[in-house]
Amino acid sequence: MSTGKINVAVENIFPLIKKFLYSDHEIFLRELISNATDATTKLTHLSSLGEIKGDLGDLTIEVKVDKKAKKVHIIDKGIGMTQEEVQKYINEVAFSGAEEFLEQYKDSAKDSGIIGHFGLGFYSAFMVSEKVEIITKSFKDEPAAHWSCDGSPEYTLEASDKKTRGTEIILHIDKDSKEFLEDSKIRELLTKYNKFMPVPIKFGTREETIPLPKEAPKEAKAETKTVDNIINNPNPAWTKKPADLTEEEYKSFYRELYPMQFEEPLFNIHLNVDYPFNLTGILYFPKLSNDLNVQKDRIQLYQNQVFVTDNVEGIVPEFLTLLRGVIDSPDIPLNVSRSYLQADGAVKKISNYITRKVGDKLNSLFKKDRKAFEEKWNDIKVVIEYGMLSEDKFFEKAESFALYPTTDGEYFTFEELTENLKAQHTDKDDKLVLLYASNTEEQHSYIVGAKNKGYKVLLLDSPIIGHLIQKLEGSKEKITFARVDGDTIENLIKKEENKVSKLSEDEKENLKPLIESVVKESGYTVQLEAMDSDALPFVLTQPEFMRRMKEMQRTGGGMMMGNMPDMFNLVVNTNHELVGEILNTKTAKKRERLILQALDLAKLSQNQLKGEALTKFIQRSVEMIK
Repeated sequence: MSTGKINVAVENIFPLIKKFLYSDHEIFLRELISNATDATTKLTHLSSLGEIKGDLGDLTIEVKVDKKAKKVHIIDKGIGMTQEEVQKYINEVAFSGAEEFLEQYKDSAKDSGIIGHFGLGFYSAFMVSEKVEIITKSFKDEPAAHWSCDGSPEYTLEASDKKTRGTEIILHIDKDSKEFLEDSKIRELLTKYNKFMPVPIKFGTREETIPLPKEAPKEAKAETKTVDNIINNPNPAWTKKPADLTEEEYKSFYRELYPMQFEEPLFNIHLNVDYPFNLTGILYFPKLSNDLNVQKDRIQLYQNQVFVTDNVEGIVPEFLTLLRGVIDSPDIPLNVSRSYLQADGAVKKISNYITRKVGDKLNSLFKKDRKAFEEKWNDIKVVIEYGMLSEDKFFEKAESFALYPTTDGEYFTFEELTENLKAQHTDKDDKLVLLYASNTEEQHSYIVGAKNKGYKVLLLDSPIIGHLIQKLEGSKEKITFARVDGDTIENLIKKEENKVSKLSEDEKENLKPLIESVVKESGYTVQLEAMDSDALPFVLTQPEFMRRMKEMQRTGGGMMMGNMPDMFNLVVNTNHELVGEILNTKTAKKRERLILQALDLAKLSQNQLKGEALTKFIQRSVEMIK
């Protein structure tokens, strides 16, 4: 038996402490199982090189909880350690066995899936333990070793009578961490961090029904047997080649990732690159609503099949955090800080690669089956428009597949849109004006009015469309967007003859102050326009610039102008019969009632008539009918 003090390699550990810190005690189980996986992976690698002869046997890692004795056991059948190796890898903190193994076998081990790099993972055990034991036997023909430490620099190391290859870690859980003696807690952590580890992990047993043979009589009852409860899938879909996976297997893996998600994904993107960085993964496009506040953080980040985090900000471009799936890269450390990610060159390359890969996939889907792509558009447009807004390279790629639907259900790319509409949508300054609606219900009368004049109306209803329109207008010459209920539509009429007003100039001069005197408290700007006689008597339009600024402020961005009031133009149709009656009525009371009724009708068409104002409108309407 020998005793001694743990040799802390200061020159190795200080840089690590500065960069990496375990913020959550539950991480200990991830680290210890990662070590057990490494020990198993090293064994299979040496076997593949012929350095270990014979059958390796069952390599399952086992986790056991002994609540009565207050112990947790992590047992592997991997490479094991000699006493000398325990002294070297355990007592010299921050000397990583995995690092040394990779260096020793660097030509053949680079793709072996070995996880550890820093040698600190084992010591996470002391975050939850008052004492830790290691009982280990190397694959070499040497005696087993038994190491024990109570969390101080003092340790004991002696021979052990262990006969089988591998390592058993025994954690004596301290009183402040007794939650880790509950089976449910350990199962939760194994499912969270080790669900896709490359070596089978056993935790307890379960009953399994033995299928009856086809010829069994109807009254026969199926029997059950007790089997090991393997909690992980060692060969998840992202570790396989796309050619080896069917569409159903992709969907099955999605259900494995999100068992409480009942809707199928629309499609997936398989990531696989090994230069200039290593990255594999599968991203899924779920059905998305127009709500940008949908739950993000659904993409899971792994390092060599070890779960790291579901906060992939900085690794995945922000617009793609609306997606779901898995990303696995050994080039991303297990413990990362946001500032580290922002500065790391490999991470930036990974982010750019993912953006490009998603763009290529969308373009491929569009070209392969445009009709199917159009049918999915409403479910994926938020991601695409968000990407166009936030990533310039994606904006360029998206020009070939981003769609602009009309209220009639047609779909155009931007190039198709400009070609189809330039003949009829050009204003007096030869600028192409693209009319759009953001809500077909609320803006229905404006849509009908525009279509009656021969204009196509786009349906652009995502919450960030105001921001995207600004970017599109800035990148395209002589193009502008105008919402159909804005103040632009009348300016589009270039080739039509101007409508002739039924009112003389003198009558119009008399009419305007009469209307302004009734609506002055509402803050409307009154404009007299000659329109079709069957159009509404009063029409409310919003100045396009001010309306857009308010929309952009609500979704973040835009000019900070405080709480801007809503501004509307009250366009009075001088060719409408009711407007003529307003001018010619003899009593002020009747005139006021007609003006208010016409104004409320205009408000109603804008979905602005609510509460007390709606009640008064109904009462006034009843009186007028009577």
